[in-house]
Amino acid sequence: MRHSPKAMYPRTALLTALLDHVLRRPVEKCSVEDIVASRGEVTPDRPPFSWVTGSVDPSVGITFGTAPARDGYEIPLRIYRPRAVRDRERDVPVVVFLHGGGFVQGNVVMYDPLCSHLAARVRAVVVSVDYRLAPEHQSPTPAHDCVDATTWVAQHGDVLRADTARMALCGDSAGGNLAAVTAQVLRDRGGSPIRHQALIYPATDMTLASPSIHDLAHAPMLTRASIVAFRDHYVPKGSDHADPLVSPLFGRLDGLPPALVQTADLDPLRDDGVRYAAALEAAGVPVRLTNYVRVPHGFASIPGVVPTSDQHRAELVEALSSHLYDAPSRGRSEHPASGEVPLTAPAG
Repeated sequence: MRHSPKAMYPRTALLTALLDHVLRRPVEKCSVEDIVASRGEVTPDRPPFSWVTGSVDPSVGITFGTAPARDGYEIPLRIYRPRAVRDRERDVPVVVFLHGGGFVQGNVVMYDPLCSHLAARVRAVVVSVDYRLAPEHQSPTPAHDCVDATTWVAQHGDVLRADTARMALCGDSAGGNLAAVTAQVLRDRGGSPIRHQALIYPATDMTLASPSIHDLAHAPMLTRASIVAFRDHYVPKGSDHADPLVSPLFGRLDGLPPALVQTADLDPLRDDGVRYAAALEAAGVPVRLTNYVRVPHGFASIPGVVPTSDQHRAELVEALSSHLYDAPSRGRSEHPASGEVPLTAPAG
């Protein structure tokens, strides 16, 4: 079934058409040199760009750090701390954020709007992990970087001036995959500090068995051809695509922290999220699944042209806040869910 952009909100359809046909090339048509060069691209934090991507919250300070990887590499960290939280305060929790980009593209700076929003609204220190990318660093290196960075964060609350006994994982797309994988690995080690995992349109099955990957093969923002290219860059040739380190859907799911799974109805990866949420529920893990209608993959990065962005962000903030603070009302978003689509809108 070929997707019709008429199903999208008009502003969303206009921007995605511009991105897909004018401003960027699909990954399957890019050389490795092209991919590496694109990683440094950052959207300016000023109008008219911020009208699309959202602005960086000025109430949040941004600093930097590193965490040691198991092979001696120093993993860069981008750290967001609400300015209203004084340096001596250590009662704020931590959200470890893992960015998207198909394990191949993206960078931590381009997520400043979303990460600063989470830091301010959740009242948390947000640590964004600049994990290594494929094809130079194939699986399992990116997953190991995320596990190692999260482990370091959990052990260094004094450095972060935060309560690392209360942590959450959050990520979108490939970052959602890595957040799910990290939650599983830390659960297996025992004594995990992770209280919640927020997965935004996560990729969970590298066997590409989800029906939506075929039904929405030509969707805007992400196509099946691009998904295959991302996977081939990330997973070494001849590897098992059902390995839980690349496909968390096939991992052991019992005993994991509660989850929020947000999917996009016009996204080839929609059913990856739906199936993962169902598998978590079957394993006894508390889970909330929200399918946002009329939006494509990547909608969290273009809030200015997605009418349900306030709802998506409010739900995300509320889920994180309610699991990181004893009082669910603390740190809630200023913007309640808009109600433009049901929170449990059916797929299709």
